[in-house]
Amino acid sequence: MTKGPISQFVKHHYRHFNAAALIDAAEAYEKHLNTGGSMMITLAGAMSTAELGLSLADMIRQDKVQIISCTGANLEEDIFNLIAHDYYERIPNYRDLTPTEEGQLLARHMNRVTDTCIPEEEAMRRLEGALIGEWSKADKAGESYFPHEFLYKILKSGALEQYYQIDPKNSWMVAAAEKNLPIIVPGWEDSTTGNMFAGHCIAKDIKNVHTVKTGIQYMMMLADWYSQTSATSSIGFFQIGGGIAGDFPICVVPMLHQDMQRPDIPMWGYFCQISDSTTSYGSYSGAVPNEKITWGKLNVETPKFIIESDATIVAPLMFAYILGQ
Repeated sequence: MTKGPISQFVKHHYRHFNAAALIDAAEAYEKHLNTGGSMMITLAGAMSTAELGLSLADMIRQDKVQIISCTGANLEEDIFNLIAHDYYERIPNYRDLTPTEEGQLLARHMNRVTDTCIPEEEAMRRLEGALIGEWSKADKAGESYFPHEFLYKILKSGALEQYYQIDPKNSWMVAAAEKNLPIIVPGWEDSTTGNMFAGHCIAKDIKNVHTVKTGIQYMMMLADWYSQTSATSSIGFFQIGGGIAGDFPICVVPMLHQDMQRPDIPMWGYFCQISDSTTSYGSYSGAVPNEKITWGKLNVETPKFIIESDATIVAPLMFAYILGQ
């Protein structure tokens, strides 16, 4: 594949240090896919509010990613952006805000993520209205689904289309729903929609708390997916940031080996992390990849990369290179 101008620029200028690591990791990602491999991407932080969908949606549609693990925040915030983009406010001088000014944002129901404010009424309450309909329907039918499956139902039904304020081709959740991509959402309870669900359970609007499946079922689902997929395809692990989005799914391999006594299951076949965590004592997010060997997560021979930089800058460039742009 002939590379486009972005890829050519990166290849020409990114020759040393973290820049060179970016190229090495991107080329190894391509090699992994070109030799029949599959790839998991994990999303920590607020990558959806950073509008990663502008590049991740194309990665999904072009089959450059086969499964995603993300926080509940990233799952919902892509849809918040989809339905309320015009109501967002950017605050470039966020470092200079006083507590009083922060309180004024609260009074306006503008929830700040670094330099970007998410509008509660237009984003969170619009999605809640659609979700409570799906939760209630499943609750009354005695059915249960994963958090991402409820969102897939909403996106496929068109219930929110009247509110779309960006081109849906730039929503990674729309792309994932089109592909019915498997998504793992560990710790979904720690999210705005998770809090909403808890509130509706407390208010008895939802009778069965198990209407939404959570972490243990996600690990069981991932174990089944990994076992089946790894039988014919080496699986890579591309980690954006740290946290539970990466920590949870990478453990499926040692769980299968050590707890399930299945030594036949292959280890992850590629590993890359974009990290701005300082390597420090006891920090898993800042741990170097080799530490994962001791936990049975990576093999001695696994291609391993760490790019110590800002994922909001690095990930779109890597995706552009992998897409040949």
